[in-house]
Amino acid sequence: MKLVEDTMKMRFSGYKMMLTKDFMRNKYIYIMAVPMVIYYLLFHYLPMYGAVIAFKNFSIADGIIKSPWIGFEHFIRFFSSPYFVRITMNTFIINLYMLLFALPMPIIFSLLLNEIRQNKLKSLFQTISYLPHFISIIVVCGMIIQFTGEQGIINDFLASFNIPRSSLLLDPKLFRSIYVISGIWKEVGWEAIIYLSALACIDPTQYEAARIDGASKWHQMINVTIPGIIPTIVTMLILRIGQMMNVGFEKVMLLYNQNTYETADVISTYVYRVGLLNFNYDYSTAVGLFNSLINFSLLILANSISRKVNETSLW
Repeated sequence: MKLVEDTMKMRFSGYKMMLTKDFMRNKYIYIMAVPMVIYYLLFHYLPMYGAVIAFKNFSIADGIIKSPWIGFEHFIRFFSSPYFVRITMNTFIINLYMLLFALPMPIIFSLLLNEIRQNKLKSLFQTISYLPHFISIIVVCGMIIQFTGEQGIINDFLASFNIPRSSLLLDPKLFRSIYVISGIWKEVGWEAIIYLSALACIDPTQYEAARIDGASKWHQMINVTIPGIIPTIVTMLILRIGQMMNVGFEKVMLLYNQNTYETADVISTYVYRVGLLNFNYDYSTAVGLFNSLINFSLLILANSISRKVNETSLW
């Protein structure tokens, strides 16, 4: 027993010395990190205590501590709710569309940009693709509403093919497509920055060796470029899977209506309605906690599979 204690003390001393040396060597970096650490502690970790109201019959008058415990009643109520299947499936399907279509687009766009040799032309395309990212989501939704209206530019185009005019946002079948396509347009250029950075890190000698071996541009892309950015692609894929049950409620709230509830209503909008509009804070917290647990489980699963398959993982 004493031997184990001595071993633990030696290891602790070793770790302490290592951390001390690292701090002295990078003390200014640690000092710069202090405000960000404080920010996350105050606004991200400390509020997590409020999640306990998911297991309580919360009353504002009694507060979090004095409110009575009710266990998993809110979760059972949510699982038995007629909205459970609809909002869960809508959230998952929209994120699945984003995974299948929105994730590859920045990769394809960055590969195309990488092949442009004229720097001015390349910069022009990059600048144009970045601009939508800086447009407010409210403005973007206003543009979508105008473009998809009966007198909008999209209907003008469809009318040229003798297709009857209609308000596209009133069609439940089109809501997800409009949501995903507009999301791709807004973020494809910004997200491509990550892949362009990864492309810049590929050793140019690999391309020279491929050209000497007679590889065409296509074969260089397949055998050099794409393998060079695979770790970045896998990392972004894992992060995307970890957000499979998240859909920002702002955009959905601004675009959906009673006609499209069946395909547009998602967990975040449901939480907004029952939590902020109906003042059911405890119940909405339970729904949000369920959503977070699903995302966390998917993240762990995706990371574990990635680590076993190609040895690339977040940790």
